[in-house]
Amino acid sequence: MVTVRLRTLAVGLMLAAAVGCGNSGNPPGPSPRPEPPGPPPPGFVNTGVLVGAGDIAMCGSQGTEGTADLLDLIDGTVFTAGDNAYFQGTANQYRQCYDPTWGRHKGRTRPAPGNHEYETAGASAYFDYFGDRAGPRGLGYYSFNVGPWHVVSMNSNVPAGEGSPQLQWLRDDLAATNARCVAAIWHHPLFSSGQNGPQPMMRDVWRVLRELGADVVISGHDHIYERFGRQDEAGRATSGGLREFVVGTGGAELTRPARVSGNSEILLSSSGVLKLTLLQESYSWQFLPVHPATLSDSGSDVCR
Repeated sequence: MVTVRLRTLAVGLMLAAAVGCGNSGNPPGPSPRPEPPGPPPPGFVNTGVLVGAGDIAMCGSQGTEGTADLLDLIDGTVFTAGDNAYFQGTANQYRQCYDPTWGRHKGRTRPAPGNHEYETAGASAYFDYFGDRAGPRGLGYYSFNVGPWHVVSMNSNVPAGEGSPQLQWLRDDLAATNARCVAAIWHHPLFSSGQNGPQPMMRDVWRVLRELGADVVISGHDHIYERFGRQDEAGRATSGGLREFVVGTGGAELTRPARVSGNSEILLSSSGVLKLTLLQESYSWQFLPVHPATLSDSGSDVCR
């Protein structure tokens, strides 16, 4: 079941224990006091928060300042969906534009690279800035956990088709996780109503994610916010597909939609961040805009 509202949605998780007892022929008496629940198993985490955007840091941008201020108010793991420092992803642009804003949250950030990072040879400044948190140098794909979810951060700037090392890594990584719910982050969206439009280089990645039961894809590149219904890699609506969020709203100059793609459920043009609250078998989302924008998006869904 999917619940969607265009206002802030608070989602809580309630765990209840039911205790039954038989009579066994004994006289009726007061009901026994339920035993308190035991401790969770080691490493068990029942909730997590993933928050962020792509297309982020431009020096002097009110949008960049505004989204960084939103992050100040939200606990959890911060993601970037590429094009983190404009326009060429140089060391100076990371130092002067990204570091004073989103860099405040570097210690809890899990990044992905965009095409602007690769305007500096080999995205070297990106890997220098984020270090081990960017995954293996030169590859830029890796995985991590947020609460009960498994998250893969992919690199849409290097080969990802059938036969590529990146796609084989993805298969191996997902085969090794016990998490029921999986999200993926990369820069170029497979589906988009923005001016750059659909980017096909990650179609095989989408297919493998669908086949192995993943749930959510987050991308940037188009400077809009867009949410799609569940669909397969060919753009066919299906309950067995993935839900995509395009969140190129981290602070770079916004653009207007160029079309309305199939299965698109909402389109907004506002700087802001996407917050995902990740539960054991479900998730909720909120798009939080930078003031003075007021249009937001929220909803919830279950994992496949």
